[in-house]
Amino acid sequence: MTPPLTGKTALVTGGSRGIGRAVARRLAADGARVVFTYRSSKDAADALAGEIGAVAVPCDQADPNTLPAVFEPLQDGLDILVNNAAITLSRPIADLTPEDFDRVLTINTKFPLLAIRAAIPLLPDGGRIINLSTLNTAVPAPGLALYCASKAALEQITAVAARELGPRAITVNTVSPGATDTDMLQATNTPESLARTAALTALQRLGQPTDIAAVVAFLAGPDAAWLTGQNLRATGGLLI
Repeated sequence: MTPPLTGKTALVTGGSRGIGRAVARRLAADGARVVFTYRSSKDAADALAGEIGAVAVPCDQADPNTLPAVFEPLQDGLDILVNNAAITLSRPIADLTPEDFDRVLTINTKFPLLAIRAAIPLLPDGGRIINLSTLNTAVPAPGLALYCASKAALEQITAVAARELGPRAITVNTVSPGATDTDMLQATNTPESLARTAALTALQRLGQPTDIAAVVAFLAGPDAAWLTGQNLRATGGLLI
């Protein structure tokens, strides 16, 4: 049986670790040629590129001037864009600075928007754009004002892009993971809080990066052609 993404090219931002790494692996397993970006994890990026036959491109999303280099390997075409790379910042509003705002909103919102703009002329009719958001836009937590705001803005960009690109049958969707067992989650939560979160989840565990990658792969594939402008909350039932 031919893999569903055979002959397709995918760009995954932030593909060297966590959810992005799982997405890159899954799309490659489904037959896609994968280009992914990384910021500082060069060894991990090189290892993954060798493992799945991908192209790894260094990129710092805090600097939009790095965007052209990301698209350089894609001038012969792009079928799937996955905006995954993001940062979180846990800080009370009273302590936030203008620099904090600029950094988080640039990395999490501005760069993905510019990536969508750059992808539009490369995508064929029927292409796919998938943006990674977070459950925190529906369940905000103290200290996450900028993270929630940046991802909420990306969700609205998704909805508008779905309207604008619909006439070309290009689908644009959001995937909003819940508590997913990544380095980022472990670094910002205590083991006790993670155990409580798992207990509150209908499926009684934390999500795994592969769980999120499966949802992304579905949206990237042929069976999701009638889904656009949607926000799939891949939370294992943490939010019902």
